[in-house]
Amino acid sequence: MKILLLSDSHSYIDDRILDYAKNADEIWHCGDFGNLQVIEQLEQIKPLRGVYGNIDGTEVRKIFPEVLRFTCEAVDVLMIHIGGYPGRYTPLAKQEIEKKTPKLFISGHSHILKAMYDQKNQLLHLNPGAMGKVGWHQMRTMMRFEINGDQIENLEVIELGKK
Repeated sequence: MKILLLSDSHSYIDDRILDYAKNADEIWHCGDFGNLQVIEQLEQIKPLRGVYGNIDGTEVRKIFPEVLRFTCEAVDVLMIHIGGYPGRYTPLAKQEIEKKTPKLFISGHSHILKAMYDQKNQLLHLNPGAMGKVGWHQMRTMMRFEINGDQIENLEVIELGKK
């Protein structure tokens, strides 16, 4: 399963992002869509999973939950927009991880791209940074990877250029 991992579009999407989406099996967006048009454009290309972010309004919150837990092939996935990172999880993320530890924990919000292994909880934490043009980040980023059974493989960071 080929995954394109996005976050923090803040109402912005371009053809380059959409071209990458065409090569994925699923698109996962970790919140701060910004508007329904981003959702509609992504959904027209491939199946979309996601969570709402702190800037998302009522329309987006009707479509996506705050916390999303699902299984992709044999990988348990947990997604929360504001989740922190290993050793510094938010209270909600910590509660969800303690309830049932996922193999893959995804968050956004910080606009800081991170891929870290959490030794304590034995999980991979990913934050794809921000693909949009709003925020303090300098480089627009996203990630792609593959899930093969219970393995997370071929993780790539994609730089989309300066905002």
